[in-house]
Amino acid sequence: MDTQTNTQEIFDAGISVTERAAQRLAAVMEAEGKKDHGLRMEVTTGGCSGMNYNMSFEKEQGEFDKVFESQGLKIFCDLKSYLYLKGIKIDFSNDILNGGFQIVNPNAERTCGCGTSFSV
Repeated sequence: MDTQTNTQEIFDAGISVTERAAQRLAAVMEAEGKKDHGLRMEVTTGGCSGMNYNMSFEKEQGEFDKVFESQGLKIFCDLKSYLYLKGIKIDFSNDILNGGFQIVNPNAERTCGCGTSFSV
């Protein structure tokens, strides 16, 4: 594989959700009356490791958003956040102790114990 192909694959790395996460997100969106919305993924500063994941629902993509589709769900991400979120996978667990959404981020050098913040 040449350098240009490698660079393009890294640039095009998407954001994906597992089937369990997509089902849970669909249920929450329906409960909130937002069935026609997509998932907004972004990074904000803060948390015990320096950066937080932020998930919200949004109807329209922003002017400079990258847009992905996974499991039938549209995912919006601004370009600045995408630098930290490219290639992530969002999962969901019903586990009593560690349940909720889990984000597997290949860009993170370390994550906090609760899994909601990270550093690169």
